[in-house]
Amino acid sequence: MESACNALDSQATAMTGKANGIFAQSMASMSFLDPELIAIGQSQLNQWVASEPRLADYAQYIDNLFRRQKHVRSAEVEQLIGMSFDPMGAAENVFDTLTSADMKFADARNSAGESLPVAQSTYDTWMDSPDRAVRKSAYESYTDGYLAFKNTIATAYISSVKRDVFYQRVRGFNSTLEASLFENNIPVEVFHNLIDTYKKNIPTWHKYWSVRRRVLGVDSLQPYDIWAPLTSKPPVVPFEQAVEWISNGMKPLGDDYVRVLRQGCLEDRWVDRAVNEGKRTGAFSFGTYDTMPFIMMSYDDSMGGLSTLAHELGHSMHSYLSKQNQALVNSRYTLFAAEVASNFNQAMTRAYLREANPDTLFQIALIEEAMSNFHRYFFIMPTLARFELEVHQRVEKGQGVTADELIDLCADLFAEGYGTEMNFDRQRIGITWATFGHLYNAYYVYAYATGISAAHELAKGILAGKPNASKNYVEFLSMGGALYPIDALKHAGVDMMKPDAVETTFGVLADMVNRLEKLAGV
Repeated sequence: MESACNALDSQATAMTGKANGIFAQSMASMSFLDPELIAIGQSQLNQWVASEPRLADYAQYIDNLFRRQKHVRSAEVEQLIGMSFDPMGAAENVFDTLTSADMKFADARNSAGESLPVAQSTYDTWMDSPDRAVRKSAYESYTDGYLAFKNTIATAYISSVKRDVFYQRVRGFNSTLEASLFENNIPVEVFHNLIDTYKKNIPTWHKYWSVRRRVLGVDSLQPYDIWAPLTSKPPVVPFEQAVEWISNGMKPLGDDYVRVLRQGCLEDRWVDRAVNEGKRTGAFSFGTYDTMPFIMMSYDDSMGGLSTLAHELGHSMHSYLSKQNQALVNSRYTLFAAEVASNFNQAMTRAYLREANPDTLFQIALIEEAMSNFHRYFFIMPTLARFELEVHQRVEKGQGVTADELIDLCADLFAEGYGTEMNFDRQRIGITWATFGHLYNAYYVYAYATGISAAHELAKGILAGKPNASKNYVEFLSMGGALYPIDALKHAGVDMMKPDAVETTFGVLADMVNRLEKLAGV
C-alpha cells in the first residue's frame, strides 16, 4: 500500500516484490489441495460437509471445485502453474513502474502561458479545468508521454495477453474469454449481451456529444473537452462534506451501514486522499481478511472526487460486510459483483443530491459528474472490452500484434462511439488502451459496465420503495463469495443473464442527457 501511495519509495517497492514472491511460493506449496480433494470425490466431501458443522463453510468451495474439475490438472502441473504466478505478473509490474515512476510528462500551459506540472496525480485535475488551453496541453502532454513508450507498453500488454492464452490452453478452455468468465461462473452470453446492447445504444452517446458541444459553445468538440466544466462555478466539495452527502445517500441501507462508513472515513483513516508525487494513478479499495479496508485516491474537493470516494466506499463496505459475515474461504467476492457495490453508492448519492439541491447550476454539475462516470464505465469500458476481445482473439490465432495495430484498432472503436460530433487525433485517442492498467487483468473492464447496469437496476428498486429491496441488497453485500455472483445478484433483485439492466441504465443515461439539454437551454 505504501508503494501504491508513493512509487518512489524504493523500500516499499522492494517489500511489495518480496510479498509477491512469497505469494507465488504459497500458491505452489498449496497446489496439491485441489487434486487431492478431487480424488476423494464430491459425494464423500458433501457427506462430510453435511455431517460436520465446522466444514459447512466449505460447501461453496467444494461445489465450485467440482464445477472446475475438468480444468484442474495434475498436482505436478498445478504446482508449476502456482510457481508461474510471480514471473507471469512481470508485464503488469513493468507497466506500473514505467507509468508511475519513470514516465515523465511535459508541463501543460494555461491561456496565460504559465506552466503547470503534469503527473498521474494531477492529470485529472487539469482535464477538469475551465481553461481550454490547459486541457488541450495537458491532454497532448499525457497522451504524447504514452506514445513515446508505445512499443514498450505494447510489448508488456501483449506479453500479458500471451499469458492469458497460455493459461487458457493449459486448462483446456476454448478461448480466453471463456476461461476468464468461467472463474466466476459467468456465461459468455453475459459479455456479448453487454456489447450488443452497447452497440445498439451508441446513438445516445452521439446525442450527448452534441449537447456537450452546444453547452460549451465550441464549434469542434475534442476529446479534451469531455471533462470541461459546464458551469462557471463548479461546486467545491471538501472531504468532510463529501462524507456527509454520501452518508445521506446511503441512509436507505440502514443506520449500521452509515455508521461504519462515516467512522471509517472520519475516524479510522480508511482513506489515503492526499495528492502526492509518485502516487499511483486512479483509485482503489483493498485490504485483507483481518484488516480495515484501505482506499487510495487523490481527493481534490470536486464533484468528481466526491464520486470517486462514493465508488471506493462501495467496495470498502462490500469488503467490510463480507468479512464480518463470512468465513475466510468465502470472504472474497468476485470482480463481477465488486463493481455493482461501487456504482450503487454513486447512484444513491446522486439520487439524494438531485432531491436535496434543486439549484440549476448544481443540478448541471451533478449531471456533469454522472456523465463523467458514465463516460468511463459505460463508454470507455465497453469500448476497451471490445478492444481486448479482438486483441485476445488475434493472439489466440497466432497473429502478431504491433503497437501501431493496437492504436489503429482502438482509434476505430472510439470513432464509432464518437460519431460525427467529435474531432480527434487518431494517434492520441488510439493510445487510450495504454493508459489503462485494468487490461492486464483479462476481461475485467466489461465488469464495470455490467456493474453499473446492475447497480442502477437495484437502486431503482430501492428508491421506488420495493419491498425488501434494501434488505436483500445488504444481504448481497454480506454474501462475499458464498454464492456465485449471478445467483447473488438474483437474490439482490437483478438478473444479469438478461440485457434488461443494461437497457435500464441506458435509459438513465438518456434521461440525464435530456435533462442537461433542458437545464442548459441548448
